[in-house]
Amino acid sequence: MKKIQNTYTVISNAPINTVYHRLVLDAAQLAKAVKPGQFVQVKVSDGLEPLFRRPFSIFRARDGQVEILYEPVGIGTRILTAKRKGDRLDVLGPLGRPFTMPGRRVRHIVFIGGGVGVAPFMLFSDVLKEHKAEKLLLYGGRTAAHTFSLREFNRNGVKSMIATDDGSHGVKGRVSELFGQVPLGPDTMIYACGPKPMMAAVQQFAKQNGLTGEASMEEVMACGLGACLGCSIPTVNGYRTVCHDGPVFSLEELVFRA
Repeated sequence: MKKIQNTYTVISNAPINTVYHRLVLDAAQLAKAVKPGQFVQVKVSDGLEPLFRRPFSIFRARDGQVEILYEPVGIGTRILTAKRKGDRLDVLGPLGRPFTMPGRRVRHIVFIGGGVGVAPFMLFSDVLKEHKAEKLLLYGGRTAAHTFSLREFNRNGVKSMIATDDGSHGVKGRVSELFGQVPLGPDTMIYACGPKPMMAAVQQFAKQNGLTGEASMEEVMACGLGACLGCSIPTVNGYRTVCHDGPVFSLEELVFRA
């Protein structure tokens, strides 16, 4: 798969609520190449700090633009919030293994996302807009502030449900409180992305109910190309790199350790 390194112009970069930001780049070449579940590595500074690029899932790719949903949590993402319209960013991508498209037998597509882990499902729902399957998004966050409007998902025909740890929005509790909404049967496909405890719960639920699915793993990355091995995770097939062998893996092959 061809990887593109280029500099792209910032169209907009603004908060969508008190927690998350949305970055929009003029990146026609990248928008044409990216597939749901892939990510990019962004050089957020021209200096030595931070030294490495920062990885981001692709939130949307349309009309020659690429959108990234992110949460400022460290020095790299805080620097990124200062970028303004007209600034240029050095971007490497698309990177990684994308989601597998659901086959014709799939009648129920279930996205399960936690926090900013919901990001790759927006692009996926764009691509699957014409798929005849029923689509459901189960979205979890710590508080109402850690969720955002899902109207864009709804416009793609995705039914959505929200759970928050403190009950400030939607159902009180972890997103696992919503698992009862998942249609059971061989015609259901699960796609998950979020914190590891959530992913482990999704894996266990799928195993108990004979469901198949995929998970996009989140991990600290340096090179983004599988060379440094810094993002290696355990799987039933040994250690694999999230950036090169993933970020998407089948639920069955992942190993979550307490």
